[in-house]
Amino acid sequence: MNDAVSFRPMTEADLDAVLNIEYAAFSHPWTRGLFLEGLQHYECWLMFAGTQQVGHGIIQLVLDEAHLLNIAVKPESQGRGLGLQLLTYLMGRANARQASECFLEVRASNQPAYRLYERYGFNEIGRRRNYYPAADGQGREDALVMACTLLE
Repeated sequence: MNDAVSFRPMTEADLDAVLNIEYAAFSHPWTRGLFLEGLQHYECWLMFAGTQQVGHGIIQLVLDEAHLLNIAVKPESQGRGLGLQLLTYLMGRANARQASECFLEVRASNQPAYRLYERYGFNEIGRRRNYYPAADGQGREDALVMACTLLE
């Protein structure tokens, strides 16, 4: 697919399509209520390949820190570099808003996401024990905490 990638802010009208991607991509997806709250408090972005909505991302900005809260690419669109393009766009937004560092948590079992963040320049700085409900619904899973310095 060589469709041009573009981005635009998420609106409440987008939530049905956003939730379709979210539920396809994650074992414990964000709810409509979380997205509605996010629209009020965070930067929420959609990514398109051509005219097709293929992903979304949410960043929280507090003073000079950014926190990547959610990033998702449709499962059938994964493996084509779209996640890196989305992450790069979101980090550019954070940088434009004067953030000098970004933090995130990722499931210890989510190696594709971990590799994506590493490729961008995130480093593992810690671990939150039993942070996430386990994907299989049995027990809990650790979160790896990662950070990246945002440079001009």
